[in-house]
Amino acid sequence: MKNDLRTIGLRLFRESVPDIIVADVMMPKLDGFEMVRLIRLTSPSVPVLFLTARTALDDVVKGFELGAGDYLRKPFQILELVVRIKALLKRRFQGAAEDTNLSIGDCTLDFASQRLEIGGVTIELSHTDAVIVDELFRHPNEVVEAKTLMYRIWQNDDYNNLNRLHGFIYKLRKYLSKSTSLELLNVRGVGYKLATSKPV
Repeated sequence: MKNDLRTIGLRLFRESVPDIIVADVMMPKLDGFEMVRLIRLTSPSVPVLFLTARTALDDVVKGFELGAGDYLRKPFQILELVVRIKALLKRRFQGAAEDTNLSIGDCTLDFASQRLEIGGVTIELSHTDAVIVDELFRHPNEVVEAKTLMYRIWQNDDYNNLNRLHGFIYKLRKYLSKSTSLELLNVRGVGYKLATSKPV
């Protein structure tokens, strides 16, 4: 049966039409990339999350070129996989306006236009700023791991990118210091938490 994963995977997809595809890149006979390419011929909109032990940037790029919504390297924690699946499903089923505009307390992020409004004052963000704020706003009062942010921004958790991330966080913390309801906290050795003083 292991040698027939290609047939099984394609047949299951055609029979059940799932809301999301979680595909392992390394499978016998037909890799996950090729399976998703075949699925994309008839179902271009279903979200895809690739799992892989490969580390080459070319593999990551190939996955995104096939339309992957996310890419998770092994080994990983099940909780992280669940969070990423939920995020992909949320993006699929929410309307564009609801999905790109997020409000917490006195702050509103307009992801599409890369603007953050704090207490009525609008701040222009870089794309990377907007990605970080978007991730934090989707998980208020939760610890967001630094590696999660790095994967979303740079598609890897290379240690060299950690200092770059710290720089963006430092800038965003200064912006959010003007908020009366939000505080960006550092969780030592893990990541960051957007703490709220009002119910979300």
